[in-house]
Amino acid sequence: MTESMKEEQAATGSQKRYEIAEEVLRSNIEAGTLPAGLVLLEGPIADILQTSRAPVQRALQTLEADGLVHRFAGRGFLVGPPGDGVEPIRTDIKALGLVVPRHADEALQSRSSWERIYNTVEADVAGCVVFGRYRIVEMELANHFNVSRTVVRDVLTRLRERGLVRKNQSSHWIAGPLTAQTVKDHFVLRTMLEPPAIRLGAPAVNRARLETLLKRLRTAEDSAGGLSNSEAIQIEFIECCVLAAPNERLRDLVRNNLLPVTATDRLLRRLGLPGDPAIITELRLVAELLLRGATESAVSMMATHLEASLNRTIAQMKIVAIIPGPGVTAAYLTPVLD
Repeated sequence: MTESMKEEQAATGSQKRYEIAEEVLRSNIEAGTLPAGLVLLEGPIADILQTSRAPVQRALQTLEADGLVHRFAGRGFLVGPPGDGVEPIRTDIKALGLVVPRHADEALQSRSSWERIYNTVEADVAGCVVFGRYRIVEMELANHFNVSRTVVRDVLTRLRERGLVRKNQSSHWIAGPLTAQTVKDHFVLRTMLEPPAIRLGAPAVNRARLETLLKRLRTAEDSAGGLSNSEAIQIEFIECCVLAAPNERLRDLVRNNLLPVTATDRLLRRLGLPGDPAIITELRLVAELLLRGATESAVSMMATHLEASLNRTIAQMKIVAIIPGPGVTAAYLTPVLD
């Protein structure tokens, strides 16, 4: 594709953000700007491209499928195909002069404005909800980031979809509190939805994808740093093993219920609480059973995994309960005194 064709495609908005991110990374890898062995992390790349992490994650997955990057025991991806035995190079990618073509930069800058501040707002909110209830005033949030209230509403709507904020009876935006009962409620729904989804979708599971997932789980299980990729592996497991169910409504229910669960787990990691290696082992057992065609055993193991995950999460929340609340919160977050 010529440069003029790329610019025309970007101008018409036909390229998706992950496609633009993939194009930028691919060209920089092929040009040698990103050398073999360089550790690629979603966050710094997203900052350079001024986009959210989701399109960067998908771009890296596509590049992995093409053999341009590969996963390793640490967090992120290494530039180059697997099996090269290169040592990880942990250099700030921002110092390497990543080349972002004009058409790609303009296309990324034309994205929805809410994406520019979403990650920061999510981190601010997630960092305090376990300590109590906070009110978010739209105008204060808009002034804090110098954006319109329309952009703020877009951000808050997405946070509500993820279970991090809600509107009370007075139509005020409220974040938290994240309680043990909230977590239990979501896990009850997980137990009702996910094991049956595995049973329903077992015949439709992509065997090649399942084999790849199983290899990743085994590698993570054997690696001292395997938990660094735990969230990504769990998401991949859900997509491969749970969301193979042919019932679209069931898939939507699973996805929506998982959003606050994932947010809770991310919050606990941000607070410094470690993940449990047993998570990877349990998921590996489910994947192995599915690969062997032992569907009912896989369903039973998934139920066992969910019960253990609930117990682990509640135990960590009890630890958090004795931690003093955050000394400083974002200016737009106001504690609500009960």
